[in-house]
Amino acid sequence: MRIGYGFDIHSFGSIKPLVIGGVTIPYKKGLIAYSNGDLLIHALIDALLGAVAIGDIGTFFPSDNILYKDIDSRVLLKNVWSKIQLMQYVICNIDITIIAESPKMSSYISYMKTNLGSDLNTQENKISIKSTTAKQISAIGRKEGIACQAVVMLLKKVINNCSIT
Repeated sequence: MRIGYGFDIHSFGSIKPLVIGGVTIPYKKGLIAYSNGDLLIHALIDALLGAVAIGDIGTFFPSDNILYKDIDSRVLLKNVWSKIQLMQYVICNIDITIIAESPKMSSYISYMKTNLGSDLNTQENKISIKSTTAKQISAIGRKEGIACQAVVMLLKKVINNCSIT
């Protein structure tokens, strides 16, 4: 069993669309980022990579590489997941918390879960996505940005009660 944790935070200020969990959310501002700024997927990628101890999102997708400028973060997630699958891991569960004063996330969460389930080829009942506010404290509470935390548990595939190593 392997557990990984990921965190990401971005400030508002971009003319890009606001994309979280692969869902475009109507809002007056986008997030400042090199890629499309999908901080939920960025946090999840870091959690996945941390679980298998092979680096972080910047290791695989450096922000000085033009290939990743404005890239859809779902492409990056699928790339990372394919590498982890080659290591013979499966997803046990994913737990994600979005921290945002606005916009409200509740009506988009089911779409986010559908996207992640599809991208990771796993059942949606293994994915938990929640949202909370910062209670008007800090930069997030002042609506200057959004943060996200992700925790994943991966299990090594088992065949005939023997772990594949």
